[in-house]
Amino acid sequence: MNMTNAAIAEKGVGALDVKISSKGVDVYYADNHAIKNVSLDVLDHTVTAFIGPSGCGKSTFLRCLNRMNDTIDICRVTGDILLDGDDIYAKSVDPVQLRAKVGIVFQKPNPFPKSIYDNVAYGPKIHGLVADKADLDEVVEKSLRRAAIWNEVKDRLDSPGTGLSGGQQQRLCIARAIATAPQVLLMDEPCSALDPIATAQIEELIDELRSNYSVVIVTHSMQQAARVSQKTAFFHLGEVVEYGDTNTLFTNPEDKRTQDYITGRFG
Repeated sequence: MNMTNAAIAEKGVGALDVKISSKGVDVYYADNHAIKNVSLDVLDHTVTAFIGPSGCGKSTFLRCLNRMNDTIDICRVTGDILLDGDDIYAKSVDPVQLRAKVGIVFQKPNPFPKSIYDNVAYGPKIHGLVADKADLDEVVEKSLRRAAIWNEVKDRLDSPGTGLSGGQQQRLCIARAIATAPQVLLMDEPCSALDPIATAQIEELIDELRSNYSVVIVTHSMQQAARVSQKTAFFHLGEVVEYGDTNTLFTNPEDKRTQDYITGRFG
């Protein structure tokens, strides 16, 4: 059930339901211990930011949340990650179906070499989410509208997605990710390849998306984390040093390492 922004505000972020719960998560790349005993809850209808210096494990942990690390032979994940109380690493869980529920948008826009329409239609078709062409047309339009790009592309849906500008391509990739009706949207530095205007458009979109999804964003930009998120986790050397309300973490951090990072003493 979707909640309006007003209902979310009334309920208060602190009272929102836990969407993803992780406990004691460790990640190993062969002998390299990349993530160490990470436990944190991602709330529904909330933007959660992962910040920290390069190589601190934030993207690795993000990729645990939809089992993208399964695609790396030497990677091993231990601990518990639950989506709505269900273990996403259970043997009965199909990772492909999981990724329809937990979508991901990568650092560099990566539209398929297909038309704008087919980029968005691909997921609903392969997952059997639509009954006919009319259904599919509706999903494509709705997804492009939600990704704030419909008005720019509605007259050229047959044109290749690769012909769009960088910012438009990234919004197309967001439309593609939400076309499978996910519950969670993961974003791995979605603005790092974009100019400031396109970045501002994506940030505005992220704020709108949280009324329908739980959004988790990895970002190198502390300013971006402060602008778009309600919760922030600070990663350092594979550990979560501090996790809490974004405003509190940036204005009154509990850990000296967090303070040192956000004031630019390292990172």
